[in-house]
Amino acid sequence: MRNKPRLDSIDRAILFHLQQDGRLTNVELAKRVGLTPPPCLRRVKRLEADGVITGYRARIDPIAAGLGLEVIVSIEVGVTDLQTLDGLEATIAGYEEVIELRRLFGTPDYLMRVLVADHAAYEEFQTKKIIGIPGVARVISHLTMKKIKVHD
Repeated sequence: MRNKPRLDSIDRAILFHLQQDGRLTNVELAKRVGLTPPPCLRRVKRLEADGVITGYRARIDPIAAGLGLEVIVSIEVGVTDLQTLDGLEATIAGYEEVIELRRLFGTPDYLMRVLVADHAAYEEFQTKKIIGIPGVARVISHLTMKKIKVHD
């Protein structure tokens, strides 16, 4: 087990600013956190090496990308053997429509977020990809009325 890195207020400021804009130049980031560029870069490299910063990515507007429907899906399974659960997880995680998959304690067994173009695309995804997976006993779909707070 890895030791948990100690983060000071400057490390936390670096993380905050990079979460807001991962494309900040080192010079701009250093200015925002009150450092000169060389020590700022050393800290960013250390945060990456320690696994605190795990990567950088582009945030995509789903509607602009033609994926205007997000569905939260609860899945209950009817089996308890690990081989079936591993297969179920691998299958679901491999679908491009699935943007998040979590195994939960209690009921439901899994929670996933799905992004698709529209209701017809979701119906096809659920009926042709999810329902037939061995072990899936129940699928409950939740459509979002309004997003209040989202952490990317």
